[in-house]
This record gives sequence, structure tokens and C-alpha cells, in this order.
Amino acid sequence: MSSQTPVADVAPELPVPEPRKGLRGHPWLTLFSVAIGVMMVALDGTIVAIANPAIKDDLGASLADVQWITNGYMLALAVSLITAGKLGDRFGHRQTFLIGILGFAAASAAIGFSSQVALVIFFRVLQGLFGALLMPAALGLLRATFPAEKLNMAIGIWGMVIGASTAGGPIVGGLLVEHVSWQSVFFINVPVGVLALALGLVILKDHRAQNAPRSFDIPGIALLSGAMFCLIWPLIKASEWGWGSMTTWGFLIGAVVLFGLFAVLETKVREPLIPLRMFRSVPLTAGTVLMVLMAFAFMGGLFFVTFYLQNVHGMSPVDSGLHLLPLTGMMIVGSPLAGALITKFGPRIPLVGGMVVTAVAMYGMSGLDAGSTTGPMSVWFALLGLGLAPVMVGATEVIVGNAPLELSGVAGGLQQAAMQVGGSLGTAVLGAVMASRVDKDLPGNWQGAGLPPLQPAQLSQASDAVSAGIAPVPKGTPPEFAQKITTVAHDTFVSGMGLAFSVACGVAVLAAVVALFTKRGANAEAGAGVGHI
Repeated sequence: MSSQTPVADVAPELPVPEPRKGLRGHPWLTLFSVAIGVMMVALDGTIVAIANPAIKDDLGASLADVQWITNGYMLALAVSLITAGKLGDRFGHRQTFLIGILGFAAASAAIGFSSQVALVIFFRVLQGLFGALLMPAALGLLRATFPAEKLNMAIGIWGMVIGASTAGGPIVGGLLVEHVSWQSVFFINVPVGVLALALGLVILKDHRAQNAPRSFDIPGIALLSGAMFCLIWPLIKASEWGWGSMTTWGFLIGAVVLFGLFAVLETKVREPLIPLRMFRSVPLTAGTVLMVLMAFAFMGGLFFVTFYLQNVHGMSPVDSGLHLLPLTGMMIVGSPLAGALITKFGPRIPLVGGMVVTAVAMYGMSGLDAGSTTGPMSVWFALLGLGLAPVMVGATEVIVGNAPLELSGVAGGLQQAAMQVGGSLGTAVLGAVMASRVDKDLPGNWQGAGLPPLQPAQLSQASDAVSAGIAPVPKGTPPEFAQKITTVAHDTFVSGMGLAFSVACGVAVLAAVVALFTKRGANAEAGAGVGHI
């Protein structure tokens, strides 16, 4: 099927924006306003991980409880994104954005006042639901506010905010937990939310396409939500259940069945949740697949970097966050530049180039060892940020730009859902790769160091610790043996991390091939005739 004809079927030209008068609806002020809200949600994705140990100690929570603090948020966010985008298309993205801001800030405050871990988990789930309202609405507002030839630059800055907030989470979280309290990690969202709400009320303008959806596909919402849950949940729990577990495969098979039923249903209802005709656009489909693969390589790989810095190199959370500044900095600098390049040359070349650079960075990171210094690490982190910047911007523009205006919210939800699925899949699969390498290498490395043999139960516990970069040194171990155990643990972990990054490199190469099938959205191609802001 040609990638040319179907695009016109699903992506009518974006109307010429009306001249702006005053603050309301001003494109760049709209970008600033939504960026504040998006920053709050993106920051929360990583900042809370730093607070989890303090929450565990203060509230007497179990490890499973602490895992639910993160998993409940991730599940609620991933399951709700596309439905939330549809709500924005139906009722207006301004309304859903403002409700998302208000709910997210209120849930954050409630967590800070909670004295029981069950309440923390409950309000974290609410945070995820309200965060799902925010993200697609932000893209929908940008799509409707900016003329086509400026949209890439706006998405570039939007991507810069997300990248900087995600990478800055450990630094901010470490400072707050260390110098204030774990509650402050959540309370900080309140003033940010108030600011975003005030700006949104004054600046944001409601945009609705003339043919916006008027009804809801309730069975479709139920099937898609169930399918997303059955997909994400076993990926989160795979390390605990095991990849060979019937429970894991039962959920995954259930996800396939529910996705199949959803696809059949969508061909029969009058106003489907996701019109499957969207995927007649080869570039939109390629952009979605590209976003999954990019998130797989990036988030899956970054998962091990934090263990490497903190457990192998012994850095504090703040220090490890500072060592990731080259990655953050290159994403901050590279995202607006990528937007400009994509506007001038189209997305294909920057996307292919970005994934090739990402693959090179992953290959370089596969060579890091326990003795690697800050210099080599910084080079590969910076190269990774440089490669990711055009992909974050370009893939988003390809998905949103190739969807019709009345489905911009669904497209935004699809983009965010692709990132959540890719990130969960990358963390689970690369975690399994790491665990398998550790299980294979640890017994030989342990014996080769002349350490006392371990019983099967002891070996299993040691493997679990080493997979996180932790040296399983029992209390009272003589210093000489403690040093040998630490060396074996770190060398084995680095071996597993190297294999995981090699797999991530291969995924990045595959993503570069997929990027060849992307092209500028029909609306952006029509942008030459749209007046400048």
C-alpha cells in the first residue's frame, strides 16, 4: 500500500489560525502554559523513585507496597491515555487539561498528608488518571494552536521539557528527600499546579474540530483498557513471576485476545475510540512503532544506569543525577534544534540519524565497566541525549501530524501510550536479559575468585542482589572476602548490563529502519501557505 494516498484520507488540512488578540490563544504562551503542567507530570515519573525508601521506613511499608506506589501510577497512566485523549477530542482539550492539572495537584497534596501506605497507593493511582488527562490534551492544544510550519518547533520545546523533567527527577527528588522530607516530593506539585491552572485559565483557548466526536465507544474503552492492563501488568511483574510462568503468559495471551476483540469492535461502531483508518497512514503507523522501539531502548537502558551509578560506583541519588546532566543537557539543547531541522528537511532524515546516533551511544555504553571514569560515561550519555532529541520530537510530530485534527487527542494519547508500552517492555525484557546473564556468569565468577561455594537458595538470593549491582556481602565477612565478593558482584553486573545495552543497540538499529517509513504529516506539508505567528 502506498504511503501517499491514505494520508490524505485521514488528515484534512489544518485551518489557518485566526489572528491573535491578547493573551488567550497566543501560541507561544499556550506552549508555556501547557509546558508547566507537563513538567509536573514528567517530573513525577522519576522523582518519586528517590522517595520510596523514605516512604517505606516512615510508613512501615513492605517492598510490595513500595512497588505498588510506582506500579499503580504507571498502570493508571498507561491504561487511561487514549481514553483521556478521546475525552479531550469530545469535550475540548482546554477543559480536560485544566481538570487534569487540578486533580493531579490535589492528589499530590493528599499523598503528602497520608499516614498510611494504602492511601499513598490510592492517591498515586488518581495521580496517574489525572496525568493521563494532561498529556494528550497538551499535544491537542499545541496541534490546534500552532500553524503547521511552527508545530515542529513547539513539539521540540515540549519534548525538551519532558526530557529535562524526567532526567531531573532524581536530582530534585534527592535534594528534597535529603534536606526536607519525602512528603515535600509531592507537596511541590501544589504550587506548580496552581501556577499551571492560573496560566491555563487566562491563556488557553478551547479548540474543537467541526466534526469532533459526539458519542463514546464505551465497550471499546472497556476492551482497550483491559487489553492495556493485561499487557503492562505482566511486564511490570515479569521479574517476580518469571517469563516462563503461566500467570505471565496468561495475561499476555489475554492482552492479545482483548486487542483482537477491540479491533473487530472498532470496525462496527459508528464513532470508534480509535478509528482504525488512522493506521492506513503508513507514516503514522511507523511513528507509533518507532516510539515504542525508542522507549524500549531508552527507558530499558536507563533503568540499569541508575543501578550502575549508585550501586557499582557508590554515588548518592543526587550525584548520580548530576552525572546524567550530559544526557539532560543534550536533550534540552537538541530538542528545539531538532524541531527546526525537521521543519526544514522533514522528519525522515533526522529520525534515522537520531536512532543511528542512539545505537552508537548504546554500543558505547555496553563497553562501560566497574572502573569507567566520568569522562567516558559523559561522552556516551551526551551522545544518547543528542540521538534521542530528534526522535522524541519527530516521532511525536509524525503521529500527531498525520492524524486528523478531530482526533488529535487520540493521537496524543497514542503517542504517550506507545512510550509507556515501550518503556515497560524495555525494562522487562532487558531486565530478563540481565538476569539470565547474571545467572549464567555468577557461579563461575564466584568459584574463580576462590569464594566459598553457595547453596542453591543462597545463589538465588545473590543473583537477585547482583542483578541490581549490589554486592551480597554478609555481615561479619572479613574485609578480604568482602572485597572479593564486591569485585565479583560488580564485574558480573557490568557483564549483564553490557549485554542488555547490546540488545538495546540492536533495537535502536531496527528503529532506524522503521524511521525510513516516516514522512511529514499532510497538514505540515500544507503549512507553507499558513501565515506566520
